Amino acid sequence: MASDDAAVPPAGGRDRLDDGLARLPFVRGRAPEPLPVTLDRRRIYVLPTGHGLLVGTVLLAMLLGALNYNNNPGLLLAFLLAAVVHNGALVAHLRLSGLTVSALQADPVHEGGVLQLRLRVDSGARGREGVIVRGSTGVEVFLPPEAEAPGGGGEVRLAMPAPRRGWQAVGRLRISTTRPLGLVRAWSWIHPAEPLLVYPALEASPPPLPGADSADAARPRAKRSGDDTHHLRDYRSGDAPRQIAWKASARVDRLLVREYEAGSAGDVALAWASLRHLPYEARIARLARWVVDAEREGRRYRLVLPTGTLGPARGPEHRHACLRALALMPESGA
Repeated sequence: MASDDAAVPPAGGRDRLDDGLARLPFVRGRAPEPLPVTLDRRRIYVLPTGHGLLVGTVLLAMLLGALNYNNNPGLLLAFLLAAVVHNGALVAHLRLSGLTVSALQADPVHEGGVLQLRLRVDSGARGREGVIVRGSTGVEVFLPPEAEAPGGGGEVRLAMPAPRRGWQAVGRLRISTTRPLGLVRAWSWIHPAEPLLVYPALEASPPPLPGADSADAARPRAKRSGDDTHHLRDYRSGDAPRQIAWKASARVDRLLVREYEAGSAGDVALAWASLRHLPYEARIARLARWVVDAEREGRRYRLVLPTGTLGPARGPEHRHACLRALALMPESGA
């Protein structure tokens, strides 16, 4: 995996130049496209860097001086240096050619958080040393070592802010290199079409969870201890810590969780209609907080929205379904 140590600070002037070039009509990667994408010669562009322009100017001066004074050794040196620069440009182009971006993933975060993009990169038949991936926010990260080796592959991690709930576009990603000489920059654009999900923001200080449904509340509640346990199952992300069976977990060397009889504590109803006194987005934030709290407490809950009802159930899958439904609620006034 690429670590934070692999991050490269972006250069403002260079980025403005590259962004300007990316808007040209013939540049590929301007429109969203499905993954996987393999870079080929039609997608890769090469231009000199600042050092490359300086070296080119010096070579031109050497060539003109050697021609003016009929200096054959000078001409030979100028042509040899030009051949080195040309070969460096060719190697930079080949360093990107055949590289494949095969998948993009990110675990959902709440509005205002930071998405951690995981970009799967396969190197193909060539080595990819010095290849950099730049996200839409300007952060640049080197390929991980396992993706630089021929025939290898790995994940590049990029951070991207999540300012709004719902689907969020990834934007364009730039893959580039200045290796081996730093005199030219080869780059290509990729614009993944897959959007990423952002959960709603959570209310900071919500009231307690609503009471259980009347039908369930009328039933006597079983005490969650001893023989009331239905069975033990493997721990899943989002399970309440108090449900972990520590003694049983120690015997099998993995975390086990007590699974109780359904409805033993009463199903919690989280209803959109019960929050009419709140503004639109505040309703979403409170329901999202209640979903998280109910899951943390190990309660079964149903989410009642104008678009339909989810549950009653509990567990990571139900939590995700509820938060997804809240995230995709229409904008206020839509």
